Amino acid sequence: MNNPINNKSLFPAEDLLFFTLSPVCQMEIKPSMATESVSAGFPSPAENYTEGELDLNKYLVKNPPATFFVRVAGDSMIDAGIFPNDILIVDKSIEVKNNDIIIAVVNGEFTVKRFINNGKTVKLKPENPLYKSIVIHDKMDFEIWGRVTSVIHKV
Repeated sequence: MNNPINNKSLFPAEDLLFFTLSPVCQMEIKPSMATESVSAGFPSPAENYTEGELDLNKYLVKNPPATFFVRVAGDSMIDAGIFPNDILIVDKSIEVKNNDIIIAVVNGEFTVKRFINNGKTVKLKPENPLYKSIVIHDKMDFEIWGRVTSVIHKV
């Protein structure tokens, strides 16, 4: 549904693409895990030892039936480290708390924003000063789809 004001979308630069866990994604992916930490400061001598295997599904997905992936389009969350083309891992089974980053549906449109609930009002706050918060009111169709648990992006 469109915003009745000027028939413009509430989120003009934001389109989200949704994905679910496919059977291929549910297979264990087991790259080796290094036993040594990587220094982000001064370099340390490299060690050729591995700790074992790392299953990214076990690390990133706590509840597979309630988890989906969303590709981000738009820049409203860049100050939270969420950039265009990032993939968000979203869990619908986790209770949303104040200040969580969520996927929500507002008047039929999906968005990713920070959930702010001060007890009197609910706002969806962007993490980019170019965008305004969305104050949720009674006449809006509003639903929380899930909490963002992880962000995957290339460096």
